Order: sequence, then C-alpha cells, then structure tokens
Amino acid sequence: MMTTATPPVNETYKAVYLTAEDLRVAASILYNAYHDDPFFIAALHKGDKAQYEQKLRGAIREELHTLWQEEQALIGLFEEERLIGLACIVTQQVPLGEARYWHWRLKMLLSAGWQSTQALMKKESSILEHLPSTQCGILQFIAVTPIEQHKGLGKRLIQAVMSWCDEQPELEGVGVYVTQDDHAHLFSSMDFAPIERLVIGGVPGELLFYRSPEVE
Repeated sequence: MMTTATPPVNETYKAVYLTAEDLRVAASILYNAYHDDPFFIAALHKGDKAQYEQKLRGAIREELHTLWQEEQALIGLFEEERLIGLACIVTQQVPLGEARYWHWRLKMLLSAGWQSTQALMKKESSILEHLPSTQCGILQFIAVTPIEQHKGLGKRLIQAVMSWCDEQPELEGVGVYVTQDDHAHLFSSMDFAPIERLVIGGVPGELLFYRSPEVE
C-alpha cells in the first residue's frame, strides 16, 4: 500500500496512510470523538454507561481492524510523528450493510451485542440506498483528538479525503452521514452537497456527498 495519501498539508502537518502500529492510538481518538455521538448512543446505550463505553470501544476497535484488513483507506493526520486525527473511508468493493461478512458480524456481536450490530448494519444499508451509485465510498469515521480541536484540522482532514477521492478513478465520490448541524455546515462548506435527510435508528441526520470532479 502507498504511504502517502496526499501531499503534506504544510510543513507541520502531513496526511498519510495509517500503519498497523497506529491503530491503537487511532481507536482511542475515535472513541473520544464518538463517545457522545447521537447515533452510537441510540445504537449501543442500553441504560448502563460503563457497558455503553465498553461496547463503543469494542465496536470501534473491530471496525477499524476490519477496514485495515480489507485495505480500505485509513488516512491519518500527523503533527510530525504524532497522530492527531484520522479519516476512514470504506468503498463498496467490500460487503457493507446487510451483506457484511459473517466473521465481522460475529466479532461485532461479541463486542457490541446483537441489537447493536443490527443497528450498525441498518445504518450502512440506509446510506447505501441513497448514494448515487455503487461506485461511491462512505466516510465511516472522521475525528481530531480533543486537545487539537478548533484549529481548522477538521478541514484539513476533509481536504485529504477529497484529494484521496479525486485520485480514485473508479469512485464517483464519497458520502458522509452526520447527525449534528455544525458537522453538516462544515462538510457543506467543503463541497459536500446534501442528498437526503434521514432518520436512522430513531436519530435524524443528513447524508451529504462529495462528487469527484473527474465524473462531473
């Protein structure tokens, strides 16, 4: 796999593909970023906070490792050698939603429980139904470590995702499902166009899509 996902965003920060050694820190960043995410709370929280946090850690860990094993795009944003953010993109070259592999279902079942696993698959299926074609990716995760937020690094990560997408001749674009208005505004300001308002697992959100200029 290539080591560089996009040219360095400046002399301090660089966007490159994650290595296996980065996955533990990446999982921690994602856990902190998605701890209060409305969808994950609805899908995983069953009244016990400690159990919810355990399920969330397990679900993120299993999904991150699955994306790595399937050679999907895991783009890290580094400050020198320190991982401070990441974006995870999955394409429909691998089974998603109700078509997920049985071994993914088993691992997720053990980590998060059956109902939570079903909720995660239904979320993907709902997103897939509304994307323009099967030649589209999904931005599965995007996060910046808490102490580095409010520095414009989220935009840098989104720019890295867009650059990566532009370099994939087989992709029409990348979709992202967001449940918070400020996130929707951020993606909208970065050339992600709204496709549909969706309610997934009882949680309202918006599906946005970045279309590669190559297919316009």
